[in-house]
Amino acid sequence: MRHWVMRMTVHLFPAEDFGWLAPIFAERIKGFSLRRLAALGVSDTARDRGLAAARHALEAEGSLTRSEALRLAAEAGFPASVQTRTHLAMLLVIGGDACIGPDEGRESVFVTTREWVGEPKRRDREDALAELARRYFTAFAPATERDFSFWAGLPLGECRVGMERIAPELREVTIPGATAFAPRGWQARSPGSPVVRLLPAFDTYLMGYGKRMHAVDQTGERRILPGGGVLRPTICVDGRLAGLWSNKRSGSSLKVALDPFQPLDNEVMDALEDDVADIGRFEGAEAALE
Repeated sequence: MRHWVMRMTVHLFPAEDFGWLAPIFAERIKGFSLRRLAALGVSDTARDRGLAAARHALEAEGSLTRSEALRLAAEAGFPASVQTRTHLAMLLVIGGDACIGPDEGRESVFVTTREWVGEPKRRDREDALAELARRYFTAFAPATERDFSFWAGLPLGECRVGMERIAPELREVTIPGATAFAPRGWQARSPGSPVVRLLPAFDTYLMGYGKRMHAVDQTGERRILPGGGVLRPTICVDGRLAGLWSNKRSGSSLKVALDPFQPLDNEVMDALEDDVADIGRFEGAEAALE
């Protein structure tokens, strides 16, 4: 299912995780949206009337498109705009009664949680934070506690609570300039080189760490993250970010353009051609390097 969780952004995760994962972030996200609507001049009365109208329709119908929710809220007095509509959607689902269901074309649809996932299996907060820490370090080790905080979008203190609960499962690992953590028994893999990937924008490899020195120098990082929340698609060679890439589709043809930071050797270029072909397979297109 899709829901606002880590870093107050929409993630895709197994429906069975909803009951413990979503509540970790709910109050934080709710508070943010309430403050933002107030700053935009939306009164408490207008907000509550708009939400009540959308929730009533959702309960009655079982599902509601985003545009229908916005229309009903506006008719009830909610000042709908480009700036306010996202927060209406967030508040509609963040309490747990509704969630984002299957899209209708390009339109988001809200559905009742009980019909979509049944009765969520909940955990107490400390147990949920422990599970979040366990999942994070299993996926991103070696990583620091501050990396965990950055990835989760939670205060460092809360992240430490989760880490303390699973302390017997973790071991310290020394990395340049910091102490990191990894699950006991974890070992760095040594795949055959070169391992070459065309990573998409906002790939999880770049979103899992507060700093990216392990993957790119400062000059490269400024090109990958130019500001405004943008994180560009990257060329990754043996874990290092070697440049940027983009693609343009025309009918059944997909052209991939490379923008490496330094010239790439023939072995890497051969591997990139294989990855481009795989992208074409996934997209159902004839893909080739420009």
